[in-house]
Amino acid sequence: MRYFISFIICIVLISISSCRKDFSTIPNFGKLEFSKDTVFLDTVFTNIGSATYNLKVYNRGDKAITIPKIALENGTNSNYRLNVDGIPGKEFNDIDILAKDSIYVFVETTIDANSVTNPLYTDRILFDTGINQQDVDLVTLVQDANFIFPGRDPINMKIDSLTLDGQPTTIKGRFLTDAELNITNTKPTVIYGYAAVAANKTLTIDAGARIHFHSNSGLIIDDKATLKVNGTLSEKVVFEGDRLENSFSRIPGQWGTIWMRAGSKENEIKHAQIKNGIIGILIDSIGSNSAPTLKLENTEIYNNSNFGILARETNIEAHNVVIGSAGQASLAATVGGTYNFTHSTFANFWNNGIRQLPAVLVNNFFVYQNENGQEITETRDLHAANFTNCIFDGNNNIEFVLDKVDGSLFNFNVRNSMISFNDTGNNFNGVLELDFDNNPNYQNIILNGFSNFRETNREDFIIGKDSDAINKATSTLFNLDILGVDRSSTPDIGAYQHISFD
Repeated sequence: MRYFISFIICIVLISISSCRKDFSTIPNFGKLEFSKDTVFLDTVFTNIGSATYNLKVYNRGDKAITIPKIALENGTNSNYRLNVDGIPGKEFNDIDILAKDSIYVFVETTIDANSVTNPLYTDRILFDTGINQQDVDLVTLVQDANFIFPGRDPINMKIDSLTLDGQPTTIKGRFLTDAELNITNTKPTVIYGYAAVAANKTLTIDAGARIHFHSNSGLIIDDKATLKVNGTLSEKVVFEGDRLENSFSRIPGQWGTIWMRAGSKENEIKHAQIKNGIIGILIDSIGSNSAPTLKLENTEIYNNSNFGILARETNIEAHNVVIGSAGQASLAATVGGTYNFTHSTFANFWNNGIRQLPAVLVNNFFVYQNENGQEITETRDLHAANFTNCIFDGNNNIEFVLDKVDGSLFNFNVRNSMISFNDTGNNFNGVLELDFDNNPNYQNIILNGFSNFRETNREDFIIGKDSDAINKATSTLFNLDILGVDRSSTPDIGAYQHISFD
């Protein structure tokens, strides 16, 4: 026991001695150096805190120095916050830097757009005073926005949760009011929680609108409700997270999903970008074989942590669609349904971990456990899985799988498409649905061709002049590619006509 007490005493003495300032300093003489002369805090939404940025301050001299004062030029009224060598505040006195050493200054901001006259908000960090004073500029662009928040219980102040199908859920959010059912491009819209569209209502999103979702947020299109996204070639509609800093531009999983629930109808998404969520589009709507639940045109879906599109027994009609990286599958068309994709590019080059599924998975079943714990497999009719002029590619060996369970229809047709399928382990040997040479449901297939994408790590899937997809598509009604380039005479496979690039 006495050894333990002695050990504790030693630790305390060491801690006390480590806090002593047992070195001498000289006053700062105006020769500080900085890791940057301006700290750009990127763009922030009004009243939403920024990320934390850092500035390194160097003493290149041979002697330790003391900086008598570090402060924000706008003082206590500044919208910036500092942390100097671990101490938060807006003004600091007598900050020491050892010889040939440095300190960190961390910077954050939260700005109310209504409180500033110029959306480009600036300030300066001042180091020292008088003739020795040096400074570093701070710059932030602040955007005003429309905010959609869930409500709160007036008594216990708990955030409201949605009631769906008459049953309460744990999903934080609320149904949109009639006044909120048209999202325009005049300001960005920032959504906290899930914004739901009620039965017999339509949410219309205008060209050029930008919708930003906070963490664990998204859209829900309920039974008998409709979503209309009316982007154009020059004014796309963008769905992404609410962190605008450049460091967040390619981080997946920042928000939830656009969920089209069973019974939603006549949904249309045109000229949109959907990126950095968990599931880009989750579509459960059980529709008719003839009327698509979702029409998807000229749309890009990128960098989602689980799926680009997860479809369950639904009807999707799509053309000029690009679905890029996802942690599981770019497109999972499951539990049967009807799927018609033309001139689409499925390119899953996920590099944030091991991906178990192919870029595109199609099946006609689901599995569950009954009340006795038995695993039950049920099938549903796959009325159609038609892919025309499509590219299936990625960084796995197998990027296209049809997974059939007997007991229901399994209708599919793939023509004039390029498929990445290197079955090195012969795992699919004898599977008729994946016999590209002898199954008549495949026509004019290019197996393991060279896509020649421009830059896969930036989700840029334009094809180059060396692509095997050039001039190999069959003519369709869709004579313009996703960028509006004419493809009527010599169409290429995929969403893009080829270009020349280095």
